[in-house]
Amino acid sequence: MKTIMCYGDSNTHGFNPSNGLRYSRHVRWTGILAELLGTEYHVIEEGCNGRTTIYTDPFEPWKNGKFYLKPCLNTHKPIDLVILMLGSNDLKKFFANGAAQAADGAGELVDEILEFLEDKQGYRPQILLVSPIEIGSAVKKSFFKGQFDAAAMERSKEFPEEYARVASEKGVRFFNAAEYAKASDIDGLHMDPENHKKLAEAFYHVITEEIFP
Repeated sequence: MKTIMCYGDSNTHGFNPSNGLRYSRHVRWTGILAELLGTEYHVIEEGCNGRTTIYTDPFEPWKNGKFYLKPCLNTHKPIDLVILMLGSNDLKKFFANGAAQAADGAGELVDEILEFLEDKQGYRPQILLVSPIEIGSAVKKSFFKGQFDAAAMERSKEFPEEYARVASEKGVRFFNAAEYAKASDIDGLHMDPENHKKLAEAFYHVITEEIFP
């Protein structure tokens, strides 16, 4: 059996933009992916609303993705594949980051995953480094309008180029989520059920045809 850990933010957790709650398991891309892959795979959901790559919000420091990473990896090892999809929250006005800073932060996490698991489980896992979906214009009218501005929307369009750069530097696989899914028209940040499904299906094909053929 292959173990896949999905480490991400609210779009991995399954935030529902319609009501602020969580989609049910069969609606979340992680749950759909598990159903598509079947019993030969174990899909672990590790999504947290507001999680960043390596940046610390002084009001919610525990959402720094680096702080929880090692305990999480150690809990779930042995791990064969990590799907790492973080960076949208790095573009909050508070942090004043661009896509390059988010991608570099994700790169730090890639290094930590590879080095830590090589030590703890005896081999390095595969990593699928995912550039997040774009931040849509609906964010300007949403509950999150105070956290994300027009600059964040533009910078999110640069995710693919910057994440592809980091994936190449680190020697891991790259995946552009924006090719398959987009944020809802409700809040411009979170996917609706249709886009969760599209993303899950795209991950399924990459996993079964390229990573574990």
